Amino acid sequence: MSGGRQRTLGGGGQQILDHLKRMNAENTAFFYAVQGDNDHTGGNIFWADATSRMNYSYFGDAVIFDTTYKMNEYRVPFSSFTGYNHHGQPVLFGCALILDESESSYIWLFQTWLHAMSGRCPVSITSDPNPLLQVAVTQVLPETRHRLCLSAMFRETREKLAHLYQSHPTFETEFKKCITETETIDEFDSCWQSLLERYYIMDSEWLQSMYNARQQWLPVCMRDTFFGEISRGDGSEPLNLFFDGYVNESTTIQMLMKQYEKAIASWHDMELKADYETTNTSPVLKTPSPMEKQAANLYTRRIFMKFQKELVETLANPATKIDDSGTVATYRVAKFGEDHKAHAVTFNSFEMKANCSCQMFEYSGIICRHILAVFRAKNVLTLPSQYILKRWTRNAKSGAVSDEHASELPNSSQESLTVRYNNLRLDAIKYVEEGAKSIHIYNVALDALKEAAKKVAAVKNQGPAPTQVGTLVNGVGHELQANQGSQMATYQSTDEKEKKVRELTADLENINRRCEVYRANLLAVLRDMEEQKLKLSVKVQNARLSLKE
Repeated sequence: MSGGRQRTLGGGGQQILDHLKRMNAENTAFFYAVQGDNDHTGGNIFWADATSRMNYSYFGDAVIFDTTYKMNEYRVPFSSFTGYNHHGQPVLFGCALILDESESSYIWLFQTWLHAMSGRCPVSITSDPNPLLQVAVTQVLPETRHRLCLSAMFRETREKLAHLYQSHPTFETEFKKCITETETIDEFDSCWQSLLERYYIMDSEWLQSMYNARQQWLPVCMRDTFFGEISRGDGSEPLNLFFDGYVNESTTIQMLMKQYEKAIASWHDMELKADYETTNTSPVLKTPSPMEKQAANLYTRRIFMKFQKELVETLANPATKIDDSGTVATYRVAKFGEDHKAHAVTFNSFEMKANCSCQMFEYSGIICRHILAVFRAKNVLTLPSQYILKRWTRNAKSGAVSDEHASELPNSSQESLTVRYNNLRLDAIKYVEEGAKSIHIYNVALDALKEAAKKVAAVKNQGPAPTQVGTLVNGVGHELQANQGSQMATYQSTDEKEKKVRELTADLENINRRCEVYRANLLAVLRDMEEQKLKLSVKVQNARLSLKE
């Protein structure tokens, strides 16, 4: 991809901007920024709503930057920042329209996105193999591990070696197996060399360039870094999971925001359903292990099922001690009949810390069968706390995020005011989510919100305390000229605190209304369940009567 390719949005650009401004007017935690020309129709645009920013505070350790929709066959140059929530579902961290595909545009975009996320860098980021992107990530996120999307690498290989794919149908299967199933770098090197020789492609420039960059895409080279993937675990999943089915080749710029909101609503509904299943149903335990019961109470349902699979596999993967040097012992763990695939586990009995050569915990945050086999051998009955990642638990969204990252928050008075506003709003939203789970919790949450509204009103009547007013680039209100020709939104008012109190009071009222809706929906679900049970009972009774006759 060459730098400097420019697109325009025409009238659609103004339509997008008008929509973003309306969203910001409704909620000042909605962030948007514009870079480029004066009329904004040819400038790059970034935005992130309050929920995206909140979700990043919980799940922003592993990020995916998707540019799938910027390809020529798509009508909109749409990009997105996503990740995975505590159910392993796609979750949104922000969107962009990149009209000027240049190095400076991507640098601006990543700087703007990072600012919207309170300056917190992710542990890892996955993107398409774009040299312009690689420069931007290196410059803006120097401490973040950058991985190139494996599915994109496979797609590009198919294009570059189309003749080979056609003449040798078995090549693709062997090629993918060499990359995704090898478990050590030496094993990969041996397999790779054998593949090149067998198909007489030792001189392929594309394959040589792939091999030279293997540290950025080869799964076995990435397993020491957290990427938040729990399904395949090799980085071969497509990047566009969040908007798949909502944005496609026929999506126009005029349709984009409507499809964007549909995708958000759909994934939100799926998260609520997963929350409900986790909270209101119990999984079937397959062992008498206290650790399994502990995990069932800690993890969300999908993560527990992944853990349970690993735990059950310990029955077929015995641990054999091969070295003991006091507090640290080394074990060899292999499945019966598969000694050639053995993994080494070191276990420190004093610190209750284990490390496995498969590095599944480092990569996915879920403990592997090999370490669990050693725990079983050592009679470790419950999971040590260091092996329970909060981001995979049913309480992933509990607790004050601001406390955990206080040192990373902005320092100016205006920025701290915005942080306080956002933190209060996010805490209030959590009451909505928790209050919807049962009638009892709903009543407690509603009483707490009403009490909070009274206290806020009492403080408001005392009058605002003196405060300094500054300027914050935060996608709100007016626009200003910033670095690299950027135009961002900012808010400036004479009495910010009083304005925030009014907004918080309005938020509390909205939350009360949402609680009522959630309560009504919950009651409807419960009534439906009772009706289904009654119908089933009648059918059973009729069947019994038929048998007697």
